[in-house]
Formats: sequence, structure tokens, C-alpha cells
Amino acid sequence: MRTFGLIGFPLAHSFSQKYFIEKFILENITDCEFKNFPLENLKDFPALLHNNPTLCGLSVTIPHKQNIFKFLDSIDEPAKKIGAVNCINIQSSVIGLRFSVGFNTDIFGFENSLKFLLQENHTNALILGSGGAAKAIEFVLKKLKIKYLFVSRNSHLVSGIKYQELSQEIITSHLLIINTTPLGMFPNVNDCPDIPYEFITSKHLLYDLTYNPEETLFLKKGKEKGARIKNGLEMLHLQAEEAWKIWNR
Repeated sequence: MRTFGLIGFPLAHSFSQKYFIEKFILENITDCEFKNFPLENLKDFPALLHNNPTLCGLSVTIPHKQNIFKFLDSIDEPAKKIGAVNCINIQSSVIGLRFSVGFNTDIFGFENSLKFLLQENHTNALILGSGGAAKAIEFVLKKLKIKYLFVSRNSHLVSGIKYQELSQEIITSHLLIINTTPLGMFPNVNDCPDIPYEFITSKHLLYDLTYNPEETLFLKKGKEKGARIKNGLEMLHLQAEEAWKIWNR
């Protein structure tokens, strides 16, 4: 039996386990299992590998996407550039040594769920948040040659501003707005990023990496102004399938 799993903390509302268990059933994959490994402290990661010899791959979620680096044997180049890992491939040698490699499948998931929605006027974007997920978004926008500006509560980035600095001019000149923060995620469904929604128009595309609820308050407010909206569910499906490919190389 090959074991796959998810590390992070907490994992109460995890997407991955349900997704892969259903995948195994639908595709008649009988030699695999998927487990949640709530890991509050990454110092316990080596023991997790040692105690689970059948472990072949892991997904990584909040809050470990960045700090997991120092526990891995190798990092894929895009993940290294981003500074965040959300997928680990665990390989075993013929003499029993185990080798862990970090990847970032958020790149694949975001790009392939976004690019078909883009229009010619989507040349400038606002990235709400500056954590690990935001770095993957930045990587994709660079690849797509879309200019971007980070927006966060305490912006220390060269290409960043604080929420209170957002003006009508900034909103109307940035027609792609991506929320990478957990604001609005279940159970805090009445929260949303503090942006001036009154300046959102039908020319805007609002993308929320959150998928639970299906329509966050951020997306609802955009929809009310006629904007096109997109949640993060397709991105999650795409990145999960990309992780499966990596685990089965």
C-alpha cells in the first residue's frame, strides 16, 4: 500500500483528503491511501517520515509552505524562486534511503484556471496578500507578462502598497484582482479584503483562491458591480492532479 497525505495545521476543513479518496474510488486505485497528518510544528517532520515508511508523497498547506524548505533534500527550481512548497515527492533508493523533493503545483493550477478568462485589458493586476500563495501568483503573472502590485496590511515589498492606499485610480487601472488571503474563508464568511469595492466595474475580473464558500463576500461584492468572478476550486483540482503526476513519476 502506497501512502500519500497532507501536512499543515489545522486540517479540519482540508480539501485534499476527500479529493484523493474519491479519486481512488472513481479510478479503481486500490493500492493507495491518503491520510491527514496535522503537524503543528515542523520539527516533527523527520519523525513523520520515519514512522511512515510507505509514505510516497505529501501535500503541504498553511502554515508550512515556506518553512518546510530546510527539511527537504532538494527543491524544484520554480518552487525555489517562489519560496514556497506545496507538494513533496518522497523517493526511496534500492538501499532504503529516502529522498524528499519539494515542488509548487499552485503555479500550474492558477495559470491553467486563469488564462482562459483573461482579456486584452487584463494587463495590470492587484495581488491581495503577500504570503506563500501570493508568491505563486506573482510567478504566474510574470510568466503571462501581466504587471502587478501587492496589497497587504503591512506592505514591506518594493512592488506593494497598503490597503488604505488603494484609490479609485488604482482600482480602475488594475482590472484583475486576486485574493490570496484567507479572508472570507469558512467559517469567517462575513470577512473580505478591505478594498474600495465601489470602484469595481464590469471590466474587472475578481479571482479568489478560496473555494469554501463557493462565493466569498469578496466575490459577491464584485459580482454586484458586474465583475466576472472565479473561485479557487478549479485551481485546487488542477494542482492536485499535477501533484499526482509528480508522485507517480
